[in-house]
Amino acid sequence: MPMTAAEYRESLRRLKPAVYVDGHAVASVADEPALVPGVNAVGLSYDFALREDTAVLMRVAGNGGGDYNRMLHVPHSVDELLQKLEAVRLICRYTGCAQRYLAGDAMAGILQAAPALDAEHGTEYAARAQAYYEYIRSADLAVGIAMTDAKGDRSKRPHAQANPDAYVRIVERRADGIVISGAKAIVTGGPYMHELLVMPCRAMAEADADYAVCCAVPVDAPGLTQVARPAGRPGEAAASFSNRFGQSTSVCLFDRVFVPWERVFLAGEWRLGAEITYAYATHHRHTCIAARAGYGDLLIGAGTLMTEANGLDAERAHGLREAMTELITLVEGFYACGVAASVYATPEANGIAMPEPVFANIGKLLLATQIYDMQRLAHEVSGGLIVTLPGPDEDHNPATAGRISEVLGARSDIPYEKRIAVARFIEDLTASYQAGWYSVISLHGGGSPAGMKKEIFRRYPIADRVEIVENLLDRGILADATKRIALGRQPGRCCAEGCQAGLPKPA
Repeated sequence: MPMTAAEYRESLRRLKPAVYVDGHAVASVADEPALVPGVNAVGLSYDFALREDTAVLMRVAGNGGGDYNRMLHVPHSVDELLQKLEAVRLICRYTGCAQRYLAGDAMAGILQAAPALDAEHGTEYAARAQAYYEYIRSADLAVGIAMTDAKGDRSKRPHAQANPDAYVRIVERRADGIVISGAKAIVTGGPYMHELLVMPCRAMAEADADYAVCCAVPVDAPGLTQVARPAGRPGEAAASFSNRFGQSTSVCLFDRVFVPWERVFLAGEWRLGAEITYAYATHHRHTCIAARAGYGDLLIGAGTLMTEANGLDAERAHGLREAMTELITLVEGFYACGVAASVYATPEANGIAMPEPVFANIGKLLLATQIYDMQRLAHEVSGGLIVTLPGPDEDHNPATAGRISEVLGARSDIPYEKRIAVARFIEDLTASYQAGWYSVISLHGGGSPAGMKKEIFRRYPIADRVEIVENLLDRGILADATKRIALGRQPGRCCAEGCQAGLPKPA
C-alpha cells in the first residue's frame, strides 16, 4: 500500500541505524536537521504517487491487485521505459534528484541476470530476487544502492588490496546465510533509506570470488555503520532550493554483517557476477538522463525568469536568445538519447526491457560532460547579480536594506524581493557548494566518462559500418578478411527488424 511522506518519515523513526553526520551520532534520521532536505526529497516521491495530478505517472498497477510506486518498478515494455523517464524527470524538477529511482534500476539488473546464474550454478537467485522485489513494492520501501566500493589502490584487483575491507566481501558462509565485511562509498540517500542493496561494482576474476556478492541488508542491521554528509545546504538562508531539497551520500562500513540466504542474490559466482553490474549500470545510466533533464528544466526556467527580472527580452536580445537556445538544446539533446534508448530497447530475461546501451551511454556521457556548460549558460543569461548580491542577512539590515533594494532593482513591475529570490535560486543551483556537488555527481554518478566511452565503443556496430564502406569499394581492404579484429554488432540493431519483436511498442 503506498505510503504518504508523513508515513515514510514515521517509518524512519522506527528504525535505529548507526549514522554519523558532521562528527556526531544521529538519534533520529527523520528529525536530523542535516538530513531533512534529503528526507523531504524522498518524501516527495511518496506524495506524488498519491496526488491526483501526478499519480497516473508515479503509480503502477500491480498484477495481483494494488498499485505501487513507479520508483520501484522494473520496466517490461517501451512504454514503461518512457514512463520511467517522464516520472523521474518530473520529480527531479522539484527535488533536484529523486534518489529513490535507483532501486528500480538495481532490481531490473538483478532480476535480469539471475536466470543465467541459476541455469549455470543451480542456485535459486531468481526466486529470491522476485520475492524480495515483491516485498519492497508491497511495503513501499525506500531502497538505497551500495555498489561503489572504497576500492583502495585502483591499480590492484579486490583480492590484491593491502586492506581487504577496501571492497565488500564474504568473510563467512553459514548454513543460514553469509557474513559480509568491507566498505561501500557514495551510497545515495543511504541514511534515510529502509534497506540497502549491496551489489558488485566491477567484473571479478576467480581470485576475487569472495567479493562477488549481491544481497539486501536493512539499514539498521547489526554491524552496519554509515558515515554521511549533510543533504543539500540545510539551515542556510541563501540556499533557497537546497535548504529544502538535497541529497546525502554515505560511506557504509560493514563489520561482519549477517545476511540470511533468502536475501542473497550472488555469493561467489564471479564469472557471471559482471552481468548484474552491466545490467544495472545500463538501466541506471538510462534513468540518470531523466534526472539531469529535470535539473536542466530548473535552469531553463530560472534563466528565463532572471532575464525578465533584469529588464531584458530574450526574444529581442540576440546573445541571450542564443544562450537559451543552446541550453535547451543540451538538455533535450541528452534526453532524446534516453528516449531513443527506450524505443530501441530489447527484451531480456524475465521479460525485462533493457534500454539500448549505446544510446543510454551516449546520453549519460553527454549530461556528465555538459553539466558544466549548462551551468555556464545559466550564468550567461542571468548576469553577475547571482554572485555579487549581498547575503540574505542584509535584507533585514535597517542600515542597508532600503538603499540596496533601491539600487539593485531593475524593472519597476518586478519587486526587488522577487528579483533577488530568482538570483539566489540560480546561485544555489549553479555557483555554490551544492552546484559543484551536482557537477561531480553528474560526471561520476553511474560510472565515470571513461566507463561510458568503453561501453559505447564496445556496443556500437562498427563492423556494420566497415561492411558498408567495403561494399561501396566493391572489395575489402584486407587480403584476408578473417584476420579482421572481431567487432560485435550493436544489440537491438542487428537486422532490419531489430530485436523489437517480442517487446511491446508504444501505444
